[in-house]
Amino acid sequence: MPPLNDWLRGRHALTGVAPEWDLDALPAEPTILFREWILRADADGVPEPHTATLATVDTAGVPDARTLILKGIDAGGWAFASTRSSRKGEHLAASPAAALNFWWQPQVRAVRVRGRVEEAAAEESAADLAARSAAAQAGVAPGDWVRWRVVPARIEFWQGSRDRRHTRVVYEPVGDGWTHSIIRD
Repeated sequence: MPPLNDWLRGRHALTGVAPEWDLDALPAEPTILFREWILRADADGVPEPHTATLATVDTAGVPDARTLILKGIDAGGWAFASTRSSRKGEHLAASPAAALNFWWQPQVRAVRVRGRVEEAAAEESAADLAARSAAAQAGVAPGDWVRWRVVPARIEFWQGSRDRRHTRVVYEPVGDGWTHSIIRD
C-alpha cells in the first residue's frame, strides 16, 4: 500500500457529470434555483440530497462541522433541528451564525449557505420533535429540542468542471430581494 499522501495525490476528483446550466436564465430568488438543483439531484439518484454539513464555531472561535438533514426552507431561512444541549446548540447559543454545505458529487455540484442563525418559536420546535419517531424522541428532555434557521447573508451555487474552470453563482440579499453575480475560476 502506498503512503497515504501519495495515495491522496493519485485520486481523481470531479468525476461526476455536471448537468447543463443556463446562466442566462437564473431565477431572481435563490431558493427557486436550490429547488431545481435538489430535485434534479434526487431525480438523478443522488443519495440523500437533503443532507448538509453544518459548520459552527465554539466560544474560542474554533470551527466544528457535522452532517445533518435540512428540514425546510421558508421566508425565515433554511431550517435544521437538534437538541439545545448538543455541541452545535452550545455553539449557536454563544455565536448564532453558521454555514451549510450541500455536496452532490455525481453532479459535481455544491451549494453553500451562510448567515446568522435564529431559533424558531417553541411551538414550531415542539411540532418538529413530535413529527419524529418515538425512538428519535426518546431521551430528549422537555424544551431541549430546537429548530433553528440559517438566515442567508450569502448563497453560493457551485458547479465544478474537469478543466478546473468552475462556475459559481453567488446570491446576496439586497433590500427585499436578491442580487447575483457569476464567477468563473
